[in-house]
Amino acid sequence: MTHALPQHSHDHDHDHDHDHDHGHGHGHGHDDQDGHLRGRKLLLAFLLTLLMLLAEAVGGFWSGSLALLADAGHMMVDALALALAFAGARLALRPADARRSYGYGRLEVLAGFVNALTQFVLVGFIAYEAAVRLMHPGAILSGVMLAVAVVGLLVNLLVLRILHGHAHDDVNMASASLHVLGDLLGSVGAVLAALAVRWLHWNWADPVLSLLVSLLILGNAWRLLRKSAHILLEGVPEDLDVGEVEQALRQADGSILDIHHLHVWQLASGSRMATLHAQVDDGDGGAAVTAIHALLRQRFGILHVTVQVDAGPCTDRVRDCLGHGHR
Repeated sequence: MTHALPQHSHDHDHDHDHDHDHGHGHGHGHDDQDGHLRGRKLLLAFLLTLLMLLAEAVGGFWSGSLALLADAGHMMVDALALALAFAGARLALRPADARRSYGYGRLEVLAGFVNALTQFVLVGFIAYEAAVRLMHPGAILSGVMLAVAVVGLLVNLLVLRILHGHAHDDVNMASASLHVLGDLLGSVGAVLAALAVRWLHWNWADPVLSLLVSLLILGNAWRLLRKSAHILLEGVPEDLDVGEVEQALRQADGSILDIHHLHVWQLASGSRMATLHAQVDDGDGGAAVTAIHALLRQRFGILHVTVQVDAGPCTDRVRDCLGHGHR
């Protein structure tokens, strides 16, 4: 969720007039109340995951189940990831300061990126454990294994429910949900493996199901890594077309002769920003700037806009105005 930023304009005695739509303290993509709620949810998810990993570790040693021990290791990585996500959510609430004029909102994206990378490490761990179990199967107390796995499944369902509702627009929450989903799938695999060992004596089911779960985790981790990396690289929001935005801006007001040097990016999930040059023929360009702000806010959801008004052709070097979406 984003919040609108106050608008004001500055006139400078330079070759161009610059009009900016921003506050001195930049927003971080969602208001403080929502940010505190996310932080509390992440903290509760971390505590529940920590308790469950301890239970699975004890149950794994007691029953001799490598599946439970592996899932406990999985949950240990995820508990650390949830702690990182909680720290990212809390730090994202810090206001802008002299060193971070945009605030700390992008920390949630950085936390999501790091969490996605840990998933690849986790997949490697699961694959290694699966190979060990296939080569060296051991006796398992399937009853204890099943009981602990079922409890783990219920706890992971509860944690996933706690985090539900924000993952679609918050990379940090999405990464936390991804880790919990991996735990949930791991618990499902442990339950199925326990049933197979107990009733069918299929000891090979444990490593095979672990490998299937790792493939699911790998796919989700790759998608999250791409999304967070795209934001960190100042990529255009995925549902926006820069060409479409530029064409709409050219028609925003009759005084606009040209739009160029257009950049659109995200500070954090849902917090869109834009900078552009507008060549106008009405002197100070006040009407054009007002029309540009209204169009970008209402049609494209871009709340922070910086506009440089050019009274004539752009004086920047040609290569500075070239590139994707810059004409």
